[in-house]
Amino acid sequence: MSVTAPSASAKPAPDHHARFIELLQTSLEQNGFIKLVLAKYVGEEADLQRIIIKPVTVKAQPCLSFVYRYKTRDITKNLPLDEAVTTIAGLLPAAFKNAHLLALTDEAQLEYSKKGKSSLFMSKPQQLREVPSAEHNREKNRFLDLNRPFLKDLGVTNAQHELIPAMSRKWKQINKFIEVFSHALTSSPLALDKPVRVADFGSGKGYLTFAIHDYLRNTLKAEGEVTGVELREEMVNLCNTAAAKLEHPGLVFKCGDVRSVAPSELDVMIALHACDIATDYAIHTGIRSGASIIMCSPCCHKQIRLQIQSPALLKPMLQYGLHLGQQAEMVTDSLRALFLEACGYETKVFEFISLDHTNKNKMILAVKRAEPVDPTQLLVKIQELKAFYQISEHCLETLLLADGLLKLKA
Repeated sequence: MSVTAPSASAKPAPDHHARFIELLQTSLEQNGFIKLVLAKYVGEEADLQRIIIKPVTVKAQPCLSFVYRYKTRDITKNLPLDEAVTTIAGLLPAAFKNAHLLALTDEAQLEYSKKGKSSLFMSKPQQLREVPSAEHNREKNRFLDLNRPFLKDLGVTNAQHELIPAMSRKWKQINKFIEVFSHALTSSPLALDKPVRVADFGSGKGYLTFAIHDYLRNTLKAEGEVTGVELREEMVNLCNTAAAKLEHPGLVFKCGDVRSVAPSELDVMIALHACDIATDYAIHTGIRSGASIIMCSPCCHKQIRLQIQSPALLKPMLQYGLHLGQQAEMVTDSLRALFLEACGYETKVFEFISLDHTNKNKMILAVKRAEPVDPTQLLVKIQELKAFYQISEHCLETLLLADGLLKLKA
C-alpha cells in the first residue's frame, strides 16, 4: 500500500515522518522489531553509506545496535531504546532519505524525493516472521546452526550434529559466506516478498549452494529458487539426490558451466574460484541477467598477466615471480571491480577467508545501486589504467561491449 501526500486543495498532507516513527515505536513496545535500514545518505560524513539497526541486549537492558556502514569499515554503537528512537527521528530526512522498517507484523518504507516530498509505503508480510535473538554474545555471529540437516548429509557434522574436526575450515567458510551474503542482501534493492533467484556457478559438492538456500528458506522465511551449476555430472547427481532427500524445494543442480547454463534473469550470481576468464563470463552473466548481488572469488589471472608491460621503474620489484603474479591479480581484479562500478554496482574487494583457511581468499562483491551514476569519468580512468599497463584486451570489457552493456565514448 502506498501513501503519498495529497494535493494542496485537499486536507493537509499527512505527517509520514510521525507515522513512521509511531510504527517503529509500536514494534519496539510489542517486541516485534526486527530491523531498520537507513539509506540514501545525504550528510557530510565521508564514505558513510547506510545505518543498519537491530535489537540487542546489553547488560540485561534492551537496546538498539546501530551499525554505521562505511565504504571500507563498520562502526557499531548501542543506544537505549528511547535515545535510539530520538536519534532515528533526527536522522530523517536530514541525513537519510530512505528508511526501511521490518517488523514481525508490518513492513514500512519512508522515502523522500529530491524536493523533499515524502512517501510512506506499508505492507503485511506474506509469511510469519520470527524476531531474532537480541542476546549480545559471540553466538549471534553464527548465521547457520550445526543442527541443520544438510550439514550432516554433506559430511560437515556427524549423526549427533557435532562439527567434524576435519571440516572446521569448511564450516568457517560457509558461515563467512552467509555473513557476506546477509550484509549484501540488506543493502540491495531485493525484496523478500517474492522468490529470490540464485545461480551458483562451479557449485562443486554444494556446500554453499545448500547453505544459501537454507538461509533464505529457514532463517529469512523467504522463497529461494537456487540453481547450482557444476561440470562434474557425478557431483550434480549427488547434490540433486541430497536436495530431494532433505526436502529443499526450489533447489536444483544442473550439469554445465556459465556459458551453457545461463539464466536470463537472476537476483544473485555466485562464482567462487572460477579460473581465469571464467570469472569474467560469470560477472557478465550476472550483469546481463540484472542480478542485484554478484559474488565472485577469482582464481588465476592468465589473460592480463600475459599482456602487462610494466613501466621500467617497477621492473626491479617485478623481477620476482611472486610479485609479478600479485601485480597481475591486482590489475585484473581492480578492472573487474571498476567495470562493475561503471555498470551501476557498488563494489568491494576484500579478503573472503583468512589465509589460514584457503589460499583463494579474495572476494569481489557487487551490489546494484538504487540509482545509476554517470560512468563517464570512471571509464576514462579505466582506459588510462589499461594504457599504463599496455593492456589491449580485458575479457569482461569485451563481453560487456558486445552486449551493449558498456559504451565507450570516442
